[in-house]
Amino acid sequence: MTEPTQPLFEVFVRAKRGLSHVHVGSVHAPDATMAVRNARDLYTRRQEGVSIWVVEASDITASSPDEKDSFFDPAGDKVYRHPTFYTVPEDVEYL
Repeated sequence: MTEPTQPLFEVFVRAKRGLSHVHVGSVHAPDATMAVRNARDLYTRRQEGVSIWVVEASDITASSPDEKDSFFDPAGDKVYRHPTFYTVPEDVEYL
């Protein structure tokens, strides 16, 4: 089998207004406009979405799962970011 010559696009679909876009898969297409059309035909053919985003896979930079401990550890020593050390007065209704 030969390698596809068209770029790979990652597809994100929002199911309905107010929700976040969720990664649903990938499509090959010659450009972003065609990628949106291909994604629509492939991932929303039963009206599952109200919005589609496509991002060329080569433009995505991600952290490595192998480095997760060292990459995310610095946040572990910032306990002040969690509201466990603060007392809230009882007369405060909305916080």
